[in-house]
Amino acid sequence: MKTTASFFTKITLGLLIAGTIAACNKSKPAETTTAAAPPSSEKEAIVYVNSDTLLSKYDYAKDMGKRLETKGKSAQGDLASRGQAFQREVADYQKNQATMAADQRQKTEQRLQREQQELQTYQQNASADFQNSQATENSKLYDKIADFAKSYAKEKGYKMVLTYSKANPTVLYGDPALDVTADVVKKLNDAYAKEKK
Repeated sequence: MKTTASFFTKITLGLLIAGTIAACNKSKPAETTTAAAPPSSEKEAIVYVNSDTLLSKYDYAKDMGKRLETKGKSAQGDLASRGQAFQREVADYQKNQATMAADQRQKTEQRLQREQQELQTYQQNASADFQNSQATENSKLYDKIADFAKSYAKEKGYKMVLTYSKANPTVLYGDPALDVTADVVKKLNDAYAKEKK
């Protein structure tokens, strides 16, 4: 029984000493960090940006969306006109096939098959081209925002800038006081306006 009591006494004493040392160590860095900290010592080290709001209000992202939409509509229009031309050729063939010679029918059917395959290949290439353009634009957008976030965090003295999105909720809750989205959007738009000139 004495050994058990002395064992618990040693553990309690050890915890007490460890707690005292930890408390002493905490007060020392606080004195040194206060001198090196940004002017506002009340500032949080981690903030977040609502990416849904950022993307809807950042002028570069809006312009990028318009460019991609225009490119997509142009590709769709081109594809639709090619498809309609092919459909007209098929309709003409179907209308005239009864009066055509067998070898002429066979040649026309082979030509129409080739054209259909070419149209499908064109559609696949156009789709791949659009996806590549979209990926390139998204990469540029990400780089712009990430580079800005890095300099913004350095300027403001933040240790980390998180992103929040309803579509990808890695942050389930953030104190609204930590939301710097409005300031980030304003500064990004100011920088983009200078870039456009």
